[in-house]
Amino acid sequence: MAGHHHHHGHSHHDRHGPHGHMPKNFGWAFALGIALNTIYIIVEVIYSLLSGSMALLADAGHNLSDVLGLAVAWAGAELAKRPPSSRFTYGLGGSSILAALLNGLLLLVACGAIAWEAIGRISTPAEVASTTVIIVAAIGIVINFGTAMLFMGGQKDDINIRGAFLHMMADAGVSAGVVIGGILIFYTGYNWIDPLVSLFIVALIFWSTWGLLSEAVRMSLAGVPRDINLDDVHQYLLDLSGVQAVHDLHIWPMSTSENAMTAHLVMPEGHPGKNFLTDVQKSMKGHFSIHHITIQIELEDEEAENCQTNCAPQASDDSKKHSSS
Repeated sequence: MAGHHHHHGHSHHDRHGPHGHMPKNFGWAFALGIALNTIYIIVEVIYSLLSGSMALLADAGHNLSDVLGLAVAWAGAELAKRPPSSRFTYGLGGSSILAALLNGLLLLVACGAIAWEAIGRISTPAEVASTTVIIVAAIGIVINFGTAMLFMGGQKDDINIRGAFLHMMADAGVSAGVVIGGILIFYTGYNWIDPLVSLFIVALIFWSTWGLLSEAVRMSLAGVPRDINLDDVHQYLLDLSGVQAVHDLHIWPMSTSENAMTAHLVMPEGHPGKNFLTDVQKSMKGHFSIHHITIQIELEDEEAENCQTNCAPQASDDSKKHSSS
């Protein structure tokens, strides 16, 4: 538009090298977890056939879905490391979001499969070889809990790692439930205890999975990450020296561990220089975990004259109040 002046500031880390904000490499954890759980699945299937235990066979199916989930999460994490290209200028970090979404869906499918089996067994309880079930399921607790601990260090920083952690903790919980059910059946002879315990475990898994899945859906729709408050970021930018108004503020996840932001800053006194942009970049990373930042400097408040539909509603309202005060 004639009569208006724009200056763009673009600051980000070198995406061709390792990211300081990315969690450490969990490739070895994925490989070890998949290997251990695959071996355990084979053991479960063999002993379920030998003992006639449907509980162990159902748990083996559940573990198989989690091994597939780990493989999907691992693939997403590896793809996210790929550098940008002429076709994918942001790299393939978004694949980690798709992996997290698929991971959550796999957990829900596993919940449905266990619940279906448990409901069927309540009406027609099958004979359970309780001693075999207790021993094999106890081994499962050790393997699954140990695998979960491999991802403990990164589950707060990356939703994909958190998904793997939840997968394994859910498996450990299922195995613990199977052990408890086996012990109760051993002393009481009531075979309906096994499916009842399974339903309780399904409820726990569903509760933990729902948060993971909802966050993955939010990320896939480029929603503001749950740990970032849009109003706080807007106010922070508005309080910067020389900034009269802030509009067109957008924040979205580029991957499960990396966020991006664009914003228009109205600065009537002119462009503040490169140091200003560098300081804003450091502040956004340190205070809000936003790593890739694009800022447009405007000398006049175009937003006040002609606000487009893609403006952040609350941010632009606050900017106008600040400008008029």
